[in-house]
Amino acid sequence: MAMQEALKKAADAIAGAEALVITAGAGMGVDSGLPDFRGDRGFWKAYPMYEKLGINFVAAANPEHFERDPAFGWGFYGHRTNLYRQTEPHAGFAILKRWLDGAGRDGFVVTSNVDGQFQKAGFAEEQILEVHGSIHHLQCLIPCRQAIWENDEQFEIDFATMRSATVPTCRFCGGTARPNILMFGDYSWLPGRSHGQQMRFDLFCDQHRGRPLAVIEMGAGTAIPTIRHLSERIGAWPEATVIRINPREAQIRPPHISLACGALEGLQAIDRLLAVVG
Repeated sequence: MAMQEALKKAADAIAGAEALVITAGAGMGVDSGLPDFRGDRGFWKAYPMYEKLGINFVAAANPEHFERDPAFGWGFYGHRTNLYRQTEPHAGFAILKRWLDGAGRDGFVVTSNVDGQFQKAGFAEEQILEVHGSIHHLQCLIPCRQAIWENDEQFEIDFATMRSATVPTCRFCGGTARPNILMFGDYSWLPGRSHGQQMRFDLFCDQHRGRPLAVIEMGAGTAIPTIRHLSERIGAWPEATVIRINPREAQIRPPHISLACGALEGLQAIDRLLAVVG
């Protein structure tokens, strides 16, 4: 399908939708200036100090660091906390929010990202599912209890050693605290917050199943296919259309729509067509 034809079909699907499901993977943040961790080279480009240490993304995003050397574990996640706090969501977030608010549509965001960018862009907390948790929330490493609380810590990172001067502690037992994020090989992540979000999303799905629905998927790759599988599962419902926006892995079976471009580029192009229709 030619790009312009695919864009027209995407605009028609959104214009005719009663509700939108916005699904997003790591590629969603690239246009905001966030690093792309695709492959070891992509990770080391963002974090060259880890290449010197022989550590890739999977090894860095491992909860064992918080047990063995909490300052080192928080070197990676403290830096990411600072980065996400400083980053402003790109203009595509505002486009998506306008498609919801302007037409009075119901909608829900499902993201594998832990950066909190959708909340920062003004999306309602009760309409977001963060399947891998959030860096803006903490929990006990053990954990001593099921509590999850906001991350209001300040981090100073030594980039030569990738160690943090701050090591957050559990507000209940005084032990090490960790991000409430599902990491690789994780056995102590507390899923309670994400499970609550999942319950709200399940209710949304029950309300809209079989109704005209558009799934707008952005930046979700095949390496960790959680978001892609979710989009395709919803796309199997009657009256549902998936619009997959991805510069490298846009393939999806018809009648769903493939846009081989970045998130911001694709959203802006669709928005221009919607403005003409409107």
